[in-house]
Amino acid sequence: MEQPTNRTPERAMIIVAHPDDGEYMAAGTLAKWAKAGTEVTYVLCTSGDKGTSDPEIKPEELAATREIEQQNAANVVGAKNVEFLRYEDGILQNTLELRKDIVRQIRKHRPDAIFCQDPMRRYGDSFINHPDHRAAGEAVLDAVFPSARDYHVYPDLIEEGYMPHNTLQVYMGTFGFGDPGNVWVDISDTIDTKIDALMEHKSQVGTDEERLKTMRERIKETAAQVGATHAMGHAEGFKYIKLR
Repeated sequence: MEQPTNRTPERAMIIVAHPDDGEYMAAGTLAKWAKAGTEVTYVLCTSGDKGTSDPEIKPEELAATREIEQQNAANVVGAKNVEFLRYEDGILQNTLELRKDIVRQIRKHRPDAIFCQDPMRRYGDSFINHPDHRAAGEAVLDAVFPSARDYHVYPDLIEEGYMPHNTLQVYMGTFGFGDPGNVWVDISDTIDTKIDALMEHKSQVGTDEERLKTMRERIKETAAQVGATHAMGHAEGFKYIKLR
């Protein structure tokens, strides 16, 4: 398996289903790269309008709140761009429409590396992976290859000014310690940035100080466990694809 170079990419994009997915998955790596000069772009397939158990909150109100939270989190990471596709939360599907919208963003921002969710990961010992995560990951892979690359796919995007772009590096997120990956990034210098970015999602993490303290400790512990097996203080792991 070909490993990524040590050189940080000029442009990176993370494409996920919901606000906060990117922070859990890759905020440490993105913050590290942003500090080194990488232009980071977030693309959100949905705005998380179903992400509450409170029947009094209307989905459109929650979506507006979560978009603000995602923008704030991206600012903490050091991202330059945040794009919202605004598909409905909870019923995301890998449609040709979604693929085209993702292709548009890839051609617009022209990333050298793309982060996405793993469409093959359905469940673990204590969780079932959200179907939106799988749909988003599948749509991203289909957009990267071959749709964003090929001139005659979506000719109307050519008319819009979005020329083909070939992204050769894909990083699929893992679920932490024990989840198989093949590339690990040392985030010892940005683990606190990762956590601070996640804390911006107040509608999801809450405001109870004891709960937030426990969450911070758990995230650090997981990152430390991932790092320990790879001679790193704290790490994020990914399934890496190097296209040719």
